[in-house]
Amino acid sequence: MEDRTRQAGLFGLSAQLKRLSDGSDPLETLGRVVDFEAFRPALEAAPAYGDGSRGGRPPYDPVAMFKVLILAAQNTVSDARMEFLIRDRLRWLRFLDFDLGAPTPDANTIRLFQERLTRAGAMDTLFAAFDRQLRERGYLPMGGQIVDATLVAAPKQRNTREEKDAIKAGKAAAEIWPDEPAKAAQKNTDARWTLKFAKARPLENGKPGIDIAIPSFGSKSSIAICRTFGFIRKGKVTDAATFDGRMLRDVVTTDNTASDVWADTAYRSQANEAWLERHGRVSRIHRKKPRRRPMPGRTARANAKKSSVRARIEHVFARQKDQMVVCWPRLGSM
Repeated sequence: MEDRTRQAGLFGLSAQLKRLSDGSDPLETLGRVVDFEAFRPALEAAPAYGDGSRGGRPPYDPVAMFKVLILAAQNTVSDARMEFLIRDRLRWLRFLDFDLGAPTPDANTIRLFQERLTRAGAMDTLFAAFDRQLRERGYLPMGGQIVDATLVAAPKQRNTREEKDAIKAGKAAAEIWPDEPAKAAQKNTDARWTLKFAKARPLENGKPGIDIAIPSFGSKSSIAICRTFGFIRKGKVTDAATFDGRMLRDVVTTDNTASDVWADTAYRSQANEAWLERHGRVSRIHRKKPRRRPMPGRTARANAKKSSVRARIEHVFARQKDQMVVCWPRLGSM
């Protein structure tokens, strides 16, 4: 009876995976389009993995871990949430080539792998090669660029005043807790606090409502997508307190076949406008409302037209849990 139940369970799993494939699983498509094995030499060299001769649990396959970073970046989730989602989603298990019920990476493993790649300076090389494969298959950056940012939550830290001062001074976790490697592995010294403002509805008398300030702890992911394909072509992660407008120059590229750049009012400044002009880009950034004056009708109509284009990047953020597009890692430059 037990063997029959096990066989039924295996057949049921195979049938479920087949249904996912029949539904055009985008992760299967990504696996066919990108040759992930081409990244293995660089991945094996960068993290400085051991060969297991000194004991301990063998490390996870670096190609699989590289895929983990891609999934985590695309879905804009914390390492702790990523740990759960890997176990929870059949499509992800298949994409990562992990067996159902077998051990999968925990939050610390994901973070440490990412940190090793960052320290080795491998991120830019790996993702430049990633983008090159896409170009070779016809996915050129086209239609202009849309820029935006989103907050990525991180577990809240409980540190002493001295530890907080050390973190603000830029010290690494290993420097702050040199005698407690296990504790250091649990700490995220890159995350910061910021305020996220939620727009309030207008009051009954027609006056604007008071925006709600929500404290948030974590990092900020700034990205630029190409308008034609919606692929994330470049991005960078900073602490959550970094102002959006400062990141425009870090994510806008000059290789898009169209020169237009769309973004919200946080990115409009004289410095950014001058930078875009110097690099042959055309600003389609929203204009701000004049202080103590109503928004001119012509400006409001122009902003509305730009919003219809900018909505593409909002769709990328909104669909992150259901659709896989080209993406970049969450820590450091991408």
